[in-house]
Amino acid sequence: MAKQARGADDPVHIVVDLPRRLPPVIGLGAFLKDTITVIDGDKAHVSRDVGHTDTPGAIMAMEEMAWALIERLGVVPAAVAHDLHPDFPSTRFAAVLAEELGAELIPVQHHHAHVAAVVAENAHDAPVLGLSFDGFGLGPENEAWGGELLFVDGGTYFRAGHLHPILQPGGDVAAREVWRMGAAALHAIGRGADISARWPDIEGARHLALVMDKGLNCPRTTSMGRLFDAAAGLLGVCEVAEHEGQAPMALEALVSEPKELPTGWRISGEGELDLRPLLSALADVSDPVEGANLFHGTLAAAVAEWVVVSMHRLPLPVTGIVYSGGCFFNKVLTRDLSYRLGAQGVQILKPDRLGPGDPAVSLGQAFAAAQRLEEAF
Repeated sequence: MAKQARGADDPVHIVVDLPRRLPPVIGLGAFLKDTITVIDGDKAHVSRDVGHTDTPGAIMAMEEMAWALIERLGVVPAAVAHDLHPDFPSTRFAAVLAEELGAELIPVQHHHAHVAAVVAENAHDAPVLGLSFDGFGLGPENEAWGGELLFVDGGTYFRAGHLHPILQPGGDVAAREVWRMGAAALHAIGRGADISARWPDIEGARHLALVMDKGLNCPRTTSMGRLFDAAAGLLGVCEVAEHEGQAPMALEALVSEPKELPTGWRISGEGELDLRPLLSALADVSDPVEGANLFHGTLAAAVAEWVVVSMHRLPLPVTGIVYSGGCFFNKVLTRDLSYRLGAQGVQILKPDRLGPGDPAVSLGQAFAAAQRLEEAF
């Protein structure tokens, strides 16, 4: 096992001031844009981004960074925090590291970690309601999450709401073949028969409705990232993405003036935000600019109402709303949503130095796990 940092005298990238002293914990991050965080007292020391842990070199860099932080700070972590996904290299390394350190192993759900990271960065020390919007994170029952509304209080959380799930045909391949999510949107609004005519030149489109009818390799997802993909696919903005986030970024770039469709969403009594009425409207929009405006404006209005309604349903009052997850790189959504929530007098906690994406996950893991450890004593 590697125990020596490569190429950097000081592995610490940033230091975050926490709201109070906490037990020493190390968080090992996620799969993409991985960082390592060590909590020492009232400081969280976050490493630089070692990249996507999908190569032997990146995995070795992640392991070396963890040891370098421990040795640099002279801290013996009492716990090792990791993602719920069993196949992430950081999760596998967590078990090895915990055994070597004699530390407790603490799993932290991906979106809980996203929200907790923003809470930590804002040195907040009270319950919050967190919006966590990204492409994928494993839920506690092995579900595909990504459009989550979480009540977070210290090291604990519960799911206060989520997007209405849609199918993700082909599983992970649908994150790249964006047209598949457009097809899933048609299927979700009862227009699966239109799929083959919508994408006549794409192999496999002719049979995709039947595949979804039978549920073959079509996991359900609540991902906001996949919802953006669905809109981009329906509007013909992007059929196949060449890099991560290409379709949502292309859709955002088309926005000229966000427009709200007042009938574009429904909120269930269980806190589910259903945007199928919006998808149904987008399916008949021929102008991508008009569609991008309608999607962004309606989404912001829907999420704002969802937040306000949900705040009144919580068992405890919250002191702020957290923005987290890579979808909050979208400036149009963030600006419009902030305006709407601000008009309601809602305090918003936003990510700053680490941004809303996965580099912040290790901080959230460590912060949540340290509080869970603290609460156990």
